[in-house]
Amino acid sequence: MMALDIEIDGWPSSTDWPDLAERALEAVLQVAPELDNQRLAADVLFTIDEEVRALNREWRMKDAATNVLSFPMIARADLLAMKPDGGPEMLGDIALAYETCSREAGSKRIPLEHHAAHLLVHGLLHLAGHDHEADGEAETMESLEVKALALMGIADPYGNA
Repeated sequence: MMALDIEIDGWPSSTDWPDLAERALEAVLQVAPELDNQRLAADVLFTIDEEVRALNREWRMKDAATNVLSFPMIARADLLAMKPDGGPEMLGDIALAYETCSREAGSKRIPLEHHAAHLLVHGLLHLAGHDHEADGEAETMESLEVKALALMGIADPYGNA
């Protein structure tokens, strides 16, 4: 199974965020089996808006915080062609911004854990090469997110159910 390296900075300790990230990964593996490769690893950073804003400014030239950032390091075609044997491969990085995530969860009237799970699933699918901004990809990615979240017992965040 793919490995996650999880770092937490500025998120409340009342929730087991590493466990949530691992559960999100397990759900994503069921809808995106191309990630089920022991060679793969990804970094997940639970951090604060200020850090995500700095990352967004540096890497995307957008001077604003956002809820989640994903930085894929393997092209989808290469991921799909990857054999299970060989050396380790860094799939990419995901960063979640606490204040933005918390604010969004509050406005949606859902638990922060559910919103964070959605953003983790979303980020992992981006690392798998899915892109909701590409032509025809939005519905596919949304469908995978909904399926993965349902496996976690979390309602459809898009309200389609």
